[in-house]
Amino acid sequence: MLLMAMTLGGAVGMVLGLTGAGGGVLAMPALMLALGYSLTDARPISLIAIGLAALLGSLDGLRRGIVRYRAALWIAAIGIACAPIGSVLMHYLPARWSVVLFSMLMIYLAWRMFRGASRDVVIRDECDCLLDPDTGRFRWTRRCASWLAGVGSTAGMLTGMFGVGGGFVIVPGLRRISDASLHASVATSLMVIALVSGFSAVTMLLGAASIGMTGWMFVGAAAAGTLFGRVCQPHVPVQPLQKMFAGVMVVAALILGIKALV
Repeated sequence: MLLMAMTLGGAVGMVLGLTGAGGGVLAMPALMLALGYSLTDARPISLIAIGLAALLGSLDGLRRGIVRYRAALWIAAIGIACAPIGSVLMHYLPARWSVVLFSMLMIYLAWRMFRGASRDVVIRDECDCLLDPDTGRFRWTRRCASWLAGVGSTAGMLTGMFGVGGGFVIVPGLRRISDASLHASVATSLMVIALVSGFSAVTMLLGAASIGMTGWMFVGAAAAGTLFGRVCQPHVPVQPLQKMFAGVMVVAALILGIKALV
């Protein structure tokens, strides 16, 4: 069991390090299907694993100077404010339908990922958050701040509900509303995930959540996998990788949904 936890954690961390998205979504089915956790018990483990892995990835991005940290702090602040709302909503959902809802979310995200939600080509005229070519920072406007807040609130709600980090919202969101590069969007996403997931995980741990040895092995392996993924990222084409994981997500979602309904 410990070896499986390490293997799965490493794979989830590597996806997170490579794409800034998807790792959080894959963490939950890995914990539930392979390691036998319930959705409730898997959430804090997923959040700690994703938060620590994202922290390591974002530190690498900061070292390389590609994190848009002001945008990350603003998105994270909104996400942290909205995460408890997601947790409250999840509390009132029956366990079976919570899993079914999560499965539907996974299928939707897989479809978005397969279609290439993170675009390789950005049309500056369609962006509300533009980078200043002299400073490399966003030119802050009310519209830009509003769009970034929308990304943060969505990511925070989903983090509170499902313990998934929200990178699958942040990266496509940044690519859609800004002219930041894909690598900068991924690095910025990792910083947001680290902050929002870390806050949510601490909140759960202060409650009744427990991790256990298997959970901590999953967490440690995810952190190591993220570091490896960040090293490989400049040399790996992201779009084919996203399409491959989209297929994995669909299969995992169908298995989770069927098990919950049977």
